[in-house]
Amino acid sequence: MLGTMNALIAATALFVGGHFLLSSAALRGALIARLGDNMFRGLYSLVMLGSFTWMLFAYGAAPYAALWVTPIGLYWLPVIVMPFAAILIVASLTTPNPTMVGGERLLADGTGAPAVGIFSITRHPMLWGTGLWAVSHLLVNGDLPSLVLMGGIAVLSFAGMVHIDSRREAALGAAWGPMKLTTSRLPFGAVLAGRTKVDWHGIGWWRPLLGLVLYLGLMHIHIYAFGVSPLP
Repeated sequence: MLGTMNALIAATALFVGGHFLLSSAALRGALIARLGDNMFRGLYSLVMLGSFTWMLFAYGAAPYAALWVTPIGLYWLPVIVMPFAAILIVASLTTPNPTMVGGERLLADGTGAPAVGIFSITRHPMLWGTGLWAVSHLLVNGDLPSLVLMGGIAVLSFAGMVHIDSRREAALGAAWGPMKLTTSRLPFGAVLAGRTKVDWHGIGWWRPLLGLVLYLGLMHIHIYAFGVSPLP
């Protein structure tokens, strides 16, 4: 089902809503009890991959409908924001992550230090990366399909931070305390409050470098992959 706004809305609702629904305590617990942990994770991954793929194809096929005219100066926003988003995503993927699926064991068994590396800046670097991508690109696109897809990913990113924190605290109890105390949702929030220091050594030099390489790679292929130059 492609080529209509309804298809895009349905795909986005499945992708975004599926994250919240399948990770909710009641449904997740019931499915794990019935299927087992490994089968549940497989089902979760399959639903997310399938809905994400459907959403991307539905976005590409959706009829264009302009909502606003973007001021030329605003086109610089993704160019400025995306290096930070790329670094956050790379650092999240290359650092043991207590907020990712299965990451709760790092805190439950005491093997992971909470405010290590990028998590000394924010405990949700991946979601900040995807959220920054979504908001910066939504503002410059100004059309209905982009509002649905990028708005959906923005909701998933920023509401997902609250959802994950609530779920982790309920599941881990006291084991979540050190993570909650020494990290923050808002970047640099815990640092400014004096509850931690930025772990520059844990971040290292190669993660920001790899993030910038990713950014430059995306800039290079942008016009070939999406048909428009990333530069104003």
